[in-house]
Amino acid sequence: MPVPRAQWQDLPAETRAAVEQHTGPVLEATTASAGMNSGIAATVRTADALLFVKGIPTDHPQARHQELEAAINPHLPAASPRILWRVQTAGWDLLGYERIEGRHADYAPGSPDLPLVTDALTELQRTRCPNLPIKRAEQRWSSYAGPAGVHQLAGDTLLHTDYAPDNILITGRAHIIDWAWPTLGAAWIDPAVLALRLMDAGHSAHSADQCARQIPSWQTAPHDDVAAFSGANARLWDEIARSDPQPWKKSMARHAHDWLTYWRQLPGSYP
Repeated sequence: MPVPRAQWQDLPAETRAAVEQHTGPVLEATTASAGMNSGIAATVRTADALLFVKGIPTDHPQARHQELEAAINPHLPAASPRILWRVQTAGWDLLGYERIEGRHADYAPGSPDLPLVTDALTELQRTRCPNLPIKRAEQRWSSYAGPAGVHQLAGDTLLHTDYAPDNILITGRAHIIDWAWPTLGAAWIDPAVLALRLMDAGHSAHSADQCARQIPSWQTAPHDDVAAFSGANARLWDEIARSDPQPWKKSMARHAHDWLTYWRQLPGSYP
């Protein structure tokens, strides 16, 4: 569910004043165009710092996702931007992040960003998962996998699950941001999710597969388990595209089916 994007000046005066207790006077705020999960997402300039502020109305259905994002943040790898403060007042929940001076990832075939992304994902998969109420993959995809396939998604790895290029910032390395959909599950699910985003950037299914194979969990992913997930994910994207037929969502649904066809044609043993 996309969240309507507000400008800094649209926030209640009480909320802005609470932020300035942490930052000092805000001299300029530039709203980000990317992303769909935040009611506000802006780079904020003060006299001596640049920060990234994101937030959501406390009565929005997705407010619980931000609550979880704040709880997960201290446990993430060092490359992840840290939350410096949190403000909850006047109907808004805002997080103040250290700002990373980077650009969004380029997933195109041959992009030098690709090994940085797979390195970041590999590092993330070494993260010890915090003891938090994170939804499990078996729950998240249960309506699409069916009782016979849902157990194949189980695991205890902390998954990001939304590798849109807007959620990766590139400096000298890749930084994974925007933890709106954290999930616990089999480690190879994140590479499988990434593969569809690579296809959306112009990769063939085979090329996306080869890129994902730089991630150790994908190298040992059980063929039948990936097939079960791929079928469930294709059904999920079908539902997303039907309920909100934006071109990019319909494109992702096509990629999901192309990927499923590719995977089913592979030999049963993998790699």
